Amino acid sequence: MSSPPVVLTVAGTDSGGAAGIAADLATIGHLGAHGACVVTAVTAQDTLGVHAVHPVPLEVVAAQLDAVLEDLPVAAVKTGMLGSAEVVRLVAERVGGVGLPLVVDPVLVATSGAVLGDSLVVAAYREHLLSVATVATPNTDEAAALAGCRGTPRALAGLLAARGQPVLLTGGDSGADLLVVPGCDPVLLRHDAVVTSNDHGTGCTHSAALATFLAHGAPLAEAAALAATYTAGQLHAGRRWRLGRGRGPVAHTVVPQEPGSG
Repeated sequence: MSSPPVVLTVAGTDSGGAAGIAADLATIGHLGAHGACVVTAVTAQDTLGVHAVHPVPLEVVAAQLDAVLEDLPVAAVKTGMLGSAEVVRLVAERVGGVGLPLVVDPVLVATSGAVLGDSLVVAAYREHLLSVATVATPNTDEAAALAGCRGTPRALAGLLAARGQPVLLTGGDSGADLLVVPGCDPVLLRHDAVVTSNDHGTGCTHSAALATFLAHGAPLAEAAALAATYTAGQLHAGRRWRLGRGRGPVAHTVVPQEPGSG
């Protein structure tokens, strides 16, 4: 058996296991890659919300990045919660400079509504990280924060893509994502809309899946379509779970069922 591709996630922890590095590593492994991780923050988190955040010192984040990139044959990188402008700049410098596929999930607000990235973090994304990303995967609220204005999904994705890099604006329960590549017509990627309260970690799962499909060699548009289908399948698979008192986790460890099969 040949060695699996390595996908590196740079993100925060979720003590409830639904989002962040827990979701990323589960997704990466589920899709046949080896997951490596750089922890940017430790959170006290459950299905009800984020109760505390402990940032990892910048030099420790840098040491983790160096350890992974200097030892493992990383095929793709994804980012989640970075937490500070300094970490955003660090990732842009260390990862952007080596030419790896880079999926930037600009985690600014948790599913529960907790703010995970302030105005300085938003500015650092704009000035440093988006320009070196293979693709950014904001939802509509994150896209508005990064663009600095409100607008339709198509307008927001276009404003961000005008900076020179592709944008995959995730539609969540709308049943469609919008891929905008500079110089190309926007592509609407339809997927099943799943009605469920077990959606904690959806964005992490989606961006980790996208990075993993890129690591397996899929072109961006194909990887985006596969990631949308995979995420919808996992939401469907866990829609009847009863875990926690709030918004439950996306299913990460079961084979997805086809919608309508159960």
